[in-house]
Amino acid sequence: MRRIVHRHLGKVVAGAGLAVAGTAVMVGITLPGTAGADDSGGGDGTGAVTAQAGQAGQGSGAVRPGVVEQAPAQGKKGTGSDPLTDDETKRVEQLALTKQMFSAGENVEGHRGPERISVDLAEPNADELDATNAPRRADVTFYDYRDDSLVTRTVNLDTGKVEQTTTRQGVQPPLSHDENVEALRLLVADPLGAGLKADFKDATGEDLTSPEQQLLLNSAVYRATPGAQPAALDTCGEHRCLRLFPKVKNGPWIDARSLIVDLSARKVVKLGR
Repeated sequence: MRRIVHRHLGKVVAGAGLAVAGTAVMVGITLPGTAGADDSGGGDGTGAVTAQAGQAGQGSGAVRPGVVEQAPAQGKKGTGSDPLTDDETKRVEQLALTKQMFSAGENVEGHRGPERISVDLAEPNADELDATNAPRRADVTFYDYRDDSLVTRTVNLDTGKVEQTTTRQGVQPPLSHDENVEALRLLVADPLGAGLKADFKDATGEDLTSPEQQLLLNSAVYRATPGAQPAALDTCGEHRCLRLFPKVKNGPWIDARSLIVDLSARKVVKLGR
């Protein structure tokens, strides 16, 4: 069994598990399930991001739409199963987001427009698998906080038309950069975030004044487990809830796994012991 060294407000404790009590616990090694986050940040498909760098945990960096603009002309294009080019990504983002979606939707900060989660090259249709000139398509995924729905729109890169739209609820993909940052803001502003700030100061000797620049983030979607948490978290899974795994830049991890951020309700809840 691995030996994990804990530092808690200046005290060193050796143990085999992570005892979360009072404030968060700083850990000098990578936390389980968060491998891939390093001091330079970056995404690994689990929601790992550098808050300062603005990278997303899945697909391209998630940028909240401010206005709906006319889709740009086709720029540099890929072929076949080539990854989407920057020009293609920008174009399908704007093709997928209609004025109606923008006006009716809500992002993680409560502003107009659904939260963009990812843009990925779509799989070809079954009857196109052996075709040499099959059209390239992109799946653009949004999370609408207005009704906690995941909306995926499939855009044909050749015609510029949206060929399919699916809307699902209770589906929770990995968190985007903007969602991680908003969760961090909510946590730091909440009284339950006092332990995070105290442990950061213990680790660095400095106050946590600019969390987005001072911390690197990993996150994981949290779903309700009957009887395993306060009733306030029973809607997690329907709501967009997460755990944050903050890491001091060039320093230790801070274990805040007992704290769950419900982005849909904009609240922080501590798990029962």
